[in-house]
Amino acid sequence: MPPDASAYDHALVKAMEFSNAGDVPRAIEYFLEASQARPSVGLPQFLLGAEYAAAGDMANAEAAFANAARLAPDFPMARYQLGLVQFTAGRAAIALLTWQPLLDLPESDPLPHFVQGFDALARDAFDAALHHYRQGLVRNTSNAPLSRDIEKMIAAIEALQQRAVPDDTAESQAPRVDTHVLLANYQQQGRSH
Repeated sequence: MPPDASAYDHALVKAMEFSNAGDVPRAIEYFLEASQARPSVGLPQFLLGAEYAAAGDMANAEAAFANAARLAPDFPMARYQLGLVQFTAGRAAIALLTWQPLLDLPESDPLPHFVQGFDALARDAFDAALHHYRQGLVRNTSNAPLSRDIEKMIAAIEALQQRAVPDDTAESQAPRVDTHVLLANYQQQGRSH
């Protein structure tokens, strides 16, 4: 056991306790402590990013998720959350670059489908986005909060499509729905997944 393991374990346990209690400042304090105890481990940075995101501090959330993705390249959820922060901040091109390695995950993994959905959304290809999001939902059997976030995206797209296309108007005559309006309606709530 590395000499810093007990400090790391203690800090991580305390951070999770404070996180579960909704005490974001104390959770952040202990996630930082865990990260300092084992600076080569990505998990504390990922959880720190989730805390920052929950607190609405998206700049620090992005930095923490970027650190997690750098430290743990085999942890695809860190890369996904980093891209999500970037995408929802209106930086779709950067997010799509961040997500590029996720497209190499197996077909059975939901993340490539979700990434393809966001790619379609960035191009205002709403039907394609819905298709990819639904394909990802079918494959996501282990992360219910992630599915709830994608279900919010689907609901937001469908609501905008309903408003953008009156029943008696051909779809080709429908006004374009700006993607940033959709993202303004979708705010990731709570902790990252």
